[in-house]
Amino acid sequence: MNQVVSTETMAWPRIRTAGYDGFLVSFADHLSEPANRAALAFRAAVERAGWSGVEETSTSLVSTYLRFDPNCQAHDQMQAAINALLATHDWFAADLPDGRKLWRVPTVFGTNLAPQLEEAAQAAGLTVDQAIASISQSQVRVQTIGFSPGMPYLGELPAEWDIPRQTTLTSKVSAAGLCVALRQLVLFPVATPTGWRQVGQTAFRLFRPDQDQPFVLRPGDEVLFEPTSPEKLEAMQKDANGGASCEVIS
Repeated sequence: MNQVVSTETMAWPRIRTAGYDGFLVSFADHLSEPANRAALAFRAAVERAGWSGVEETSTSLVSTYLRFDPNCQAHDQMQAAINALLATHDWFAADLPDGRKLWRVPTVFGTNLAPQLEEAAQAAGLTVDQAIASISQSQVRVQTIGFSPGMPYLGELPAEWDIPRQTTLTSKVSAAGLCVALRQLVLFPVATPTGWRQVGQTAFRLFRPDQDQPFVLRPGDEVLFEPTSPEKLEAMQKDANGGASCEVIS
């Protein structure tokens, strides 16, 4: 039986140098679930391999970054090790890393706390009630952490949420605000201007610099944003997790 090879993934992965002490292994040139899965799984495999000289690894939406000490491991040796590891799996179908958590985060959708819900719903071709149901019932993955400390990019949402960013900035979205664009959600750890539309508000404190693990969410974790009322959310403000709970899923 002939194996069907996806034209989307057959040209990938690609290895590029990143400075004299780094490599970037990319699995696509645009976001998709298989490419994000591959980046997360490959980083976990590099960590498990315990290669001498590797000083840092991280992931973006579709790539794994590796930084190494050239005094410990020659450049061509590290590239050879990367190539050999890439050849061991179909990374686009690999298992996601162990230790992932599912977070359930109470969220107020709409109201004056998240005033762009109606606008975002209209852009997606949905009613407000349909928009709330669509987002709150989507178990989204933390695809990467970026932009500001501990800030997750989450997705992917259903196709109707492939809506563009705004052409102008909202002057400020409050900390723990939930925003949408491009089939993704972002949850802001601090108040910030943004071109993403705010559809929800949580009380979840994402960045905790006083703790050993300052970023609460990790790439590969999953999140459900569960509807709650403004009154209940206000009562959760004193809790660092903002009423959120978690369970290990792998």
